[in-house]
Amino acid sequence: MGQLQVETCEIEGLKVITPQVFGDSRGYFMETYSKRDFQNIGIDVEFVQDNQSASKRGVLRGLHFQKNFPQDKLVRVVNGEVFDVAVDLRKDSKTFGKWFGVTLSAENKKQFFIPKGFAHGFLVLSDYAEFAYKCTDFYHPDDEGGLLWKDPEIGVEWPYQEGVELIMSDKDQKWGGIKEYVISAK
Repeated sequence: MGQLQVETCEIEGLKVITPQVFGDSRGYFMETYSKRDFQNIGIDVEFVQDNQSASKRGVLRGLHFQKNFPQDKLVRVVNGEVFDVAVDLRKDSKTFGKWFGVTLSAENKKQFFIPKGFAHGFLVLSDYAEFAYKCTDFYHPDDEGGLLWKDPEIGVEWPYQEGVELIMSDKDQKWGGIKEYVISAK
């Protein structure tokens, strides 16, 4: 039914997907996921878990990954706006350690596909945001890894908003950088 517009970037595997939206005076309708349509654009995975979070302006979540049970993720914003980031952790990739970011919002309805082998995080830009994501493996709390959100080796250019204090968990402030990740992964 739906037609998907797909944008790629210099990091192989990442895809920004814009679904077709059917709108009229009542509102709108869109398919957020169709296995057939996603297979047609090269995403042939089985999602096993859906998650949703709510956060206020200035919340930064990430950069997270699962060490032994990696997940493909399809993420989108249901309400509000976030800056979403993926960092390539695939050791044999020519873009290892590089990042890509995209603004996702309820208004633009874009989705971001992040394959296994990436760290992921986001910064809330609106007063409030609801963030939904599909995953191809279950969450394993003892398997969680992360990278420091401000690691200069990665150099994510977070869109800071003047006068807005960043809010994050204690663990997100204490993750090591990509150099520590490489050492610990050996």
